[in-house]
Amino acid sequence: MKKVLIIQGNPNVDSFCSALAEHYEKGALSKGMHVKKLEIGKMTFDPNLRYGYRKRMELEEDLLKAQELILWANHLVFVYPTWWGTMPAVLKGFIDRTFLPGFSYQYRKSSPLWDKLLKNKTARLIVTMDTPKWYYHFVYKKAGHTLMKKGILEFCGVKPVRISTIGSLKFLSTGKKQAWLEKIARLGEKAI
Repeated sequence: MKKVLIIQGNPNVDSFCSALAEHYEKGALSKGMHVKKLEIGKMTFDPNLRYGYRKRMELEEDLLKAQELILWANHLVFVYPTWWGTMPAVLKGFIDRTFLPGFSYQYRKSSPLWDKLLKNKTARLIVTMDTPKWYYHFVYKKAGHTLMKKGILEFCGVKPVRISTIGSLKFLSTGKKQAWLEKIARLGEKAI
């Protein structure tokens, strides 16, 4: 049985990202999957990793719960907008504070190599943007997608990481938005 954790990373809880997360959840639940959800905009935590890894910051209750849910899940779904070419700052802060050494990865002593501690998990990124997809691909070289897929999730052992990009959101008609919601629900049914 798939255990799905949806992380809605838009701090605006009334956004199209919230609707996308809800549709993915409905699709997964309709097939009997176990689903839990985190909404970044409703969580209370300091998004700043104030000391890097030199000094430990105590994790707030919401981040401890998030780590517990990340370990519980075998499929992670991140839903977020692209702002300035990548994810919102609060989502990056969430990752900085939760995907810590000893939790998501661990460098080996006297070695440049590391152990990937989140193996046997898959992920789906559902990313909205006002930029046209072709422009994001060719001009920005999909920088935000690469950061999330390669620099964070695959670095920690999550694989495969699939991406759904919803581009030029500000120009999508109501009908096209509805079509995206239905497509995301179908992805939820398969938990891919």
